[in-house]
Amino acid sequence: MAEPEVLIVGAGPAGMTAGIYASRAGRKALVIESELIGGQVAKTAIVENYPGFAEPIDAVELVARMEAQARRFGCQFETGEVTGIDRSAQGLEVKTSLGNFNPGAVIICTGTKPRQLGVEGEERFVGRGISYCAICDGPLFRDQAVAVVGGGDSALAEANYLTRFCSRVYLIHRRDEFRAAKVCQERTRQNPKIELLLSRVITGFNGTNRLEGLTIKDLKTGALTTLPVAALFIYVGLVPNTGWCQGMLNLDEAGFIITDESLQTSLPGVFAAGDVRRKSLRQIATAVGDGALAAMMAHEYLNLHG
Repeated sequence: MAEPEVLIVGAGPAGMTAGIYASRAGRKALVIESELIGGQVAKTAIVENYPGFAEPIDAVELVARMEAQARRFGCQFETGEVTGIDRSAQGLEVKTSLGNFNPGAVIICTGTKPRQLGVEGEERFVGRGISYCAICDGPLFRDQAVAVVGGGDSALAEANYLTRFCSRVYLIHRRDEFRAAKVCQERTRQNPKIELLLSRVITGFNGTNRLEGLTIKDLKTGALTTLPVAALFIYVGLVPNTGWCQGMLNLDEAGFIITDESLQTSLPGVFAAGDVRRKSLRQIATAVGDGALAAMMAHEYLNLHG
């Protein structure tokens, strides 16, 4: 495998866009992805807020188009895991399951993973009724009642998606109002298969070998009720995938990578793009913008230091 000039960690929208721009700039670019090309987008049903598409586009199709475009410009993709980055007198050294690399610049685009609900018993039922991906597991519960917990865009969008398969979808949220965009809220409230359970939290999971129901607490009355469901889909926030670079880069209190306006991290030659960095909005459009900027800043860095 040829030594890359720009090594990109993560193949979500930010990573693929970085690959497009770095390759178009004439740099040898390598993207290393540990799991799924597309990142969290590949686990979504449709995308309806990405510019250029008047109608919603299938998320898998959007990811495939991004990947094909990056490959057309010569960007290479490999499956592997990056475990660390060091800087020495010889430059950057990136440690991976594929071996060590010495690129001129690195762009970290490792994104985020779903935050766990944090209720006792959650891990026991993961894969046995508890899921963090409706598009992955929703069809397994055809004609059954399921629940979704969360109040943002993802929670409402996936609740609507699940109504394609499930007989009933209970949407549980700890507040009276949702954080989601108005269009998502309107669509959800108009869906006859969705029942809203507001000002409620999940306090327990019921079942033996599989999830059979939830214990729900009404935050206004304190009353506990049992909700029989075959599955629970959890959308209560995101955690950055930065555990592997703890101690190497400056992170904020939540673990997101701190960058400057050029998207450079505290380690010279290492940039960060997309949801993994500290920012106020995490969307495909902002990830793509980050990826483009990080690639061009890496290109300029190489011009000065390469």
